[in-house]
Amino acid sequence: MPQLSCSDIQLNFGGVRALSGVTFQVEKGEIFAIIGPNGAGKSSMLNCISGVYAPQTGKITFEDRDITTLPPAERTKMGIARSFQNIALFKGMTVIDNLMIGRHLHQHAGLLQGGLYIGPARDEEVKHRRFVEEIIEFLSLQSIRKKVVGTLPYGYQKRVELARALALEPKLLLLDEPMAGMNHEESEDMARFIVETNREKGITTIMIEHDMAVVMDISDSVCVLDFGKKIAGGTPAEVQQNPDVIKAYLGEEEI
Repeated sequence: MPQLSCSDIQLNFGGVRALSGVTFQVEKGEIFAIIGPNGAGKSSMLNCISGVYAPQTGKITFEDRDITTLPPAERTKMGIARSFQNIALFKGMTVIDNLMIGRHLHQHAGLLQGGLYIGPARDEEVKHRRFVEEIIEFLSLQSIRKKVVGTLPYGYQKRVELARALALEPKLLLLDEPMAGMNHEESEDMARFIVETNREKGITTIMIEHDMAVVMDISDSVCVLDFGKKIAGGTPAEVQQNPDVIKAYLGEEEI
C-alpha cells in the first residue's frame, strides 16, 4: 500500500484550472520528484498535500487515512512537514530557536511550568534541545547554531528551513524547490542532505525541483505536470525517454 495516494485531484481558482485530474502514488521511503514548466501546477499540488489548498474534487490519502479536507495543523500532527519556496523562517531568532519552534507539537508542559522552568518542563526542554542538537550536527550547522537567521547566507537559511522541518520528526517531507537560488556547491550540499535524510532517517520525500540533473540523480520516481495535467510518471530513466516530457519540459534533446 502506498504511503500517499492522490487520486483525480482537481483544483480551480475561479475560471483558472490549476490541477486537472492529477493522480499518483508515493511509496514509503522513496524520493518522489514533481517536475514541470513554470505554471504547471507543482506548488499547487504540494499545497493540496499539505492542506493549504482544498481541491474541488479528488481524494488524498496518507497512510490509509483520507486527509483531503483535513486542516494543515492536523496533517502536521500526522507527520507531514514541509519547507517553502520562499524562506519562511523567523529571521530575528537564532538557528536553535527556529528549530525549537519546530518541536512545538512534541511539547506538553503547561504555560506555568514552562515559564518557571521547573520539574517536567525542564526535563522536556533538555530532551528537545538534545534532539535539535542532533539535527544541527546531522546537517552540519554547528558553526552557526547560535547565529541570528537573518544574518546568514541564503544557502544556510535554506538548510535551516530543512532542519526545522526535520525537527517535527516527519514521516513525509515536502520540499518546494529546496535548491532554488543556490550556487553549484550549495546545491550539491543540499542534494546530499536530502539523500541522507531519506536513506538514514527513512523519511519519504516529495520534492519540487527545476535542476534536472539533481532530479534525475537522486529521485526514485518522477511525476511530470504540464498545464495542470500529469503527462508522465515513472522512474527517472523512463521519464527522460518520454516524448511528451521532452517536448513540454526537457527540450528537443534528451538529457
